[in-house]
Amino acid sequence: MKDEKPELGWKNRVHEIIYEADTPMGKLFDIVLFILIIISVILVMLESVKEIDAQYHELLFTLEWVITIFFTIEYIARLVSIKKPLKYVLSFYGIIDILSTIPLYISYIFAGSQVLLAIRALRLLRVFRILKLVRFLGEASQLKNALKASRAKITVFLFAVLIVSVILGTLMYIVESEEAGFTSIPISIYWTIVTLTTVGYGDIAPITPQGQLIATIIMLVGYGIIAVPTGIVTVEFGKQSKEKTNTSAQAGTYVHVNTQACPSCASEGHRDDATHCYNCGSTL
Repeated sequence: MKDEKPELGWKNRVHEIIYEADTPMGKLFDIVLFILIIISVILVMLESVKEIDAQYHELLFTLEWVITIFFTIEYIARLVSIKKPLKYVLSFYGIIDILSTIPLYISYIFAGSQVLLAIRALRLLRVFRILKLVRFLGEASQLKNALKASRAKITVFLFAVLIVSVILGTLMYIVESEEAGFTSIPISIYWTIVTLTTVGYGDIAPITPQGQLIATIIMLVGYGIIAVPTGIVTVEFGKQSKEKTNTSAQAGTYVHVNTQACPSCASEGHRDDATHCYNCGSTL
């Protein structure tokens, strides 16, 4: 495999630097990219502070353009260095990359749209590759599957909480007076949800003994309610982990996942012993 790379020429070299993090140049590129993303997000934050923007507007604007040009060149290089650029364009990172590049350009058409450059913060997800934490993407996938498997239970739970909030809110409207802030049933339900979630803004508070008693009960119930969704997801996550363990045991061995990207479709997360891309079948 290593002997084939020189035959592919400069495109393969660019691909290796931009898409992979297992080579010295690939690591350096990702670190530089990581730093520029952080600087870009900081620039957007500073620009939103009127005092700083008034004094350093030209400098901030110039730095934003320098970084934007770098990201533009990087995006073009990503398209040129793979055989199927449309795969990258429509991928998660491809969409994030273009969305984080174009705001400054369209700001000449739609004033103020450059604040959307904060989207570049999503590019920090590439830190998984930089720090060689690709294996943890599997854990993220387990969490996603656990949340997906829990959605029916959580939906039923939230619906039950909503019903309880309506009942208790109506009760508080009957018990409390308008002087306390409970001027309508919707306002009372709002107070119930705020109290039930232990947020407690304090803009409305019961003043009667009966209302304070109900509020105390709602506060205590709120602590228990917060733990329920967490418990549901934890159980499902445990099931996902158990299934993964059983699958690995049946396979008889664990194969490390590296940062090698497919030169055709840019798919990542290949096993160390893989010779072909799991997505498009191209030779790695």
